[in-house]
Amino acid sequence: MNHQKSYRSAFILLTILFFLWGFITVLVDSLIPRLRELFTLTYFQAGLVQFAFFGAYFILSIPASYILSKIGYKKGIILGLLTMALACLLFYPAASYRMFGIFMLAYFILAAGITVLQVAANPFVAVLGSEDGASSRLNLSQAFNSLGTAIAPIVGAWFILSDTIKTEVEIESLTGAAKETYLVSEASAVQTPFLGLALFIVLIAVIFLFAKLPKMIREDDTGTYSAALKNKNLMLGVLGIFFYVGAEVAIGSYLVNYFMDLNMVEVIKENSFMKSIAEGILNAGITEKDSKAIVGVFVAFYWSGAMIGRFAGAYLTKIMKPGNVLGIFATIAILLILISISSTGLLSMWSVLAVGLFNSIMFPTIFALAINGIGELKPKASGLLCMAIVGGAIIPPFFGLLTDNVGFKSALLFIVICYAYILWYGFKNSKNRLQEID
Repeated sequence: MNHQKSYRSAFILLTILFFLWGFITVLVDSLIPRLRELFTLTYFQAGLVQFAFFGAYFILSIPASYILSKIGYKKGIILGLLTMALACLLFYPAASYRMFGIFMLAYFILAAGITVLQVAANPFVAVLGSEDGASSRLNLSQAFNSLGTAIAPIVGAWFILSDTIKTEVEIESLTGAAKETYLVSEASAVQTPFLGLALFIVLIAVIFLFAKLPKMIREDDTGTYSAALKNKNLMLGVLGIFFYVGAEVAIGSYLVNYFMDLNMVEVIKENSFMKSIAEGILNAGITEKDSKAIVGVFVAFYWSGAMIGRFAGAYLTKIMKPGNVLGIFATIAILLILISISSTGLLSMWSVLAVGLFNSIMFPTIFALAINGIGELKPKASGLLCMAIVGGAIIPPFFGLLTDNVGFKSALLFIVICYAYILWYGFKNSKNRLQEID
C-alpha cells in the first residue's frame, strides 16, 4: 500500500512536468509575432526562435542521458527545473534592453532544461507500477502535456499579444518620455508572464527536493549507437519524428501570421458566432483587443485538437494496426492542408486548425513503430528519436524563408511533403504488430 501511495504521488508530480513543458513550448509560439514586429524581423528570422529552442534537443539529448546516469533522476529533474527557471528570468533583461540575442540564449537554455525533463520523466512514469499499465500511464501524462499546449495560446493572447505593437518607424517618431513609457510597457508584457513562470518552476523544484520518489530502475547499457544506426526501420522512424515535429511546430508557429494574411480579423468581426468565441475566450469585446490577439485565441483549437485526438487514437490503435492509423491520419492532415491552400475565409482557417486533431497520435505511433522488435537497442534508439525533435528547429525557419519568398499558400506545400513521408512510413509498417514497449 505504501508503494502504491508513493507511486501515486510521484505520478502526480511527474504529470505536472508533462503539463509544464507542453505549456511553455507552445507559449514560445505566442512570442513569435510579437518579436517579429518588436525587432522588425523577417519570417525567416522569427523562425530562428524555434531553431534555438528545438536545436537544444539535438545537441543535448545524449549529454542529458549521461548527466542523469551520474546524478540520478531526482536530482536530474531538479536540475532541469532550475535550468528552466533561469531561462525564464533571462527574459527580463532581454525585454528591458530589447536584445534579440539574449532572447535566443534564453530559449536555448529553456529547451536545455526541458530536454533533461524529457529524458528523465518518460522512463520514470513507465516504472511507476506494473509493466502492463506503463502505456496507460504514459498516455495519461501525455494528455496533460497536450492540455498545457492547448491552454498556452490563450494565456499568450491574454498577456503577450493583448496590446498593439508599434513599428520601428512609429517608435522613433515618439517623444522621449512617450518612447520610454512605450518601451517599458512592451518589456512588461513579456516580463510579467515569464517571471511568474520562473517562480512557479522554482516552487515545483522545491517540492521535488523534499518529495520521496521511488528508486529508478537502471536500464542495462547494452547495444551500441553503431548498431542502432544500421537499423533501417529505426532510422526511417527518426526521419519520421523529424518531419512530424517540424511540420507541427511550423504550422503552430505561423498560424497567427497566416490568419492575418487571410484577413481573418475582419471575417471574425463580421461573423457573430466567431465573434462570440473570441470575446468569450478573451473575456472582452474584440474591438478592445489587438488584431493578433483576436486571431491568436483560435490557435488553442489547433493544440487542443491534439489532446482530443490522442484519446481517440489510443482506442483506434487497439482495434486497428497502428501503421494504418498513422497512414490514415497523415492522409487526412494532407487533405486538410490542401483545402486550406485552395480556399479562403473560415473554411481555410478551420481546415488548417483541424490538422492538430490528426497530429495527435503521430509522435507516439512513429516512436513505437521505430523501436518495435529491436530489443537491447531500445535505450540507444530512444536517444536518437529524441534527437530527431530537432525537426522543430530546422523546418519552421525554412518554412518562414519560403513564406518570405512565395507566400503562405505555396509554402504550405512543403508541409504537405512532410506529412506525405509520415503517410508512407505508416503504411510501410502496416503489417507490423507492435510488441510491448519496455
